[in-house]
Amino acid sequence: MRILIIGLILCLTPFVARGDDGVPPEIDFLLESIGNSNCTFIRNGKRYEAAAAEDHLRMKYRRGKRYAASTEAFIERLASKSSMSKKVYYIECAGHEKIPSGDWLRNRLSEYRR
Repeated sequence: MRILIIGLILCLTPFVARGDDGVPPEIDFLLESIGNSNCTFIRNGKRYEAAAAEDHLRMKYRRGKRYAASTEAFIERLASKSSMSKKVYYIECAGHEKIPSGDWLRNRLSEYRR
């Protein structure tokens, strides 16, 4: 019986540590923060609504998660600039100047960790 319980715990552990879609909780928080922000995401000079930005970054994470071994690596390698054009992404929220998405995400991560 103990072996069965231990086996079950080991099998379920990855699902506890990650969201339902396999995204680590910190990264999922950041993605949801963008999607719920009502801010404008600027990618390659074009403006996108927050939900579209979240979708885009989720796609980048799915395709490139091997480059994001940590939340900081996700921000730096996948969520801060275009992998094709190398242009920096920006986030612009009402009443605030646009800032690089990496800075915005690091601020949100810091809040999450507090």
